[in-house]
Amino acid sequence: MRKLPLTAFGVVTALLLAPTAHADITGTVEATITLQAGCIVNGQNHSDGSAGADFGTIDFGTQNTLFSQTDGQILSGGGGAFRIRCSPGITPILSFEAGENDGEGAGVGLHAMENASAPGTFVTYNLYSDAGRSTIIPIGGDVTLASDGSEQTINIYGRAFGEAALTPGTYGDVITVVLEL
Repeated sequence: MRKLPLTAFGVVTALLLAPTAHADITGTVEATITLQAGCIVNGQNHSDGSAGADFGTIDFGTQNTLFSQTDGQILSGGGGAFRIRCSPGITPILSFEAGENDGEGAGVGLHAMENASAPGTFVTYNLYSDAGRSTIIPIGGDVTLASDGSEQTINIYGRAFGEAALTPGTYGDVITVVLEL
């Protein structure tokens, strides 16, 4: 058998012509998501169980201390009635719970706004589900919404009642609102 001298050129050529060795490794990536019921309140997305939703403000304007009654409506930050859109298939219930001063004051309203500069002085008010202000929403009262997942405009109206011996100042109250899914 005859031996051939191996040169550097021959080694490089042999390596270049040799088939490359490789192996393919395959696997998977799992993708998951867990969805829970939620609602969009005035453009802000909230999951079930979240807190801090801004349902709006009711502003009875500026009156003198001798007013007898004045009307308002809960408005969202955008200036219109508040809007709610919830996950389809659930029947959301909007509940107007207690305010900070319920039962205070001598007026006919269920809720009461307290004078910030003269504590102990109150203007009472009620919430209503109709523009004619004939259907009072009681403390803990509910408004049931549609379950089709569409955006709904919720109109809630208010009426504040004057009474004797009111003092000038800014009056305020905070009502807890619960959106049950």
